[in-house]
Amino acid sequence: MKHLIIYAHPRKESFNHAILETSVRGLRQKGHEVVVRDLYAMKFQPVISSSEILGGVGEDIEQEQEYLKWAEVITFIYPIWWTGLPAIVKGYIERVFSYGFAYRYVNGEQKGMLKGKKAVVINTLGKSHAEYVASGMDRALLLTSDKGIFEYCGMEVQQHVFFESVPSSDEATRTAWLQQIEELAGKN
Repeated sequence: MKHLIIYAHPRKESFNHAILETSVRGLRQKGHEVVVRDLYAMKFQPVISSSEILGGVGEDIEQEQEYLKWAEVITFIYPIWWTGLPAIVKGYIERVFSYGFAYRYVNGEQKGMLKGKKAVVINTLGKSHAEYVASGMDRALLLTSDKGIFEYCGMEVQQHVFFESVPSSDEATRTAWLQQIEELAGKN
């Protein structure tokens, strides 16, 4: 299968980067094609321009859209910051998942245009999962990202994985999480 990974974390030493490396290695070992779009390494410009709002996208965005067209499975790897997507990921979605490419309206009804694409979302959290459940943030994250972005554009969310309390996790826990990522690679 053709896998596109949208990755966002500014530090190569982060656990998110270990997730990325494990995902790529696992997918390639299973014979999948993999393209990684590392938003920080690319210095992706997340700010949408007024011309893009009107439907005019530049070559940089057209290239990203070509990667999305190519992919069968799109994996998003990013930390949850301030109970949401990092700004660079939000900007990527705003610019690349544009009207007429990722969604449109027909007779006032919204149509997702990325039907047939599968999505996998992998997030790291600073807090415990119990804290997110107690505040309702777990449901809010699934609603705003899975439903409000990916399913809205027609994608089928296969998995949404949360790794909790990452800054305070120990080596054994992280090793077990990376084994989980390796098992997940290629299941979709």
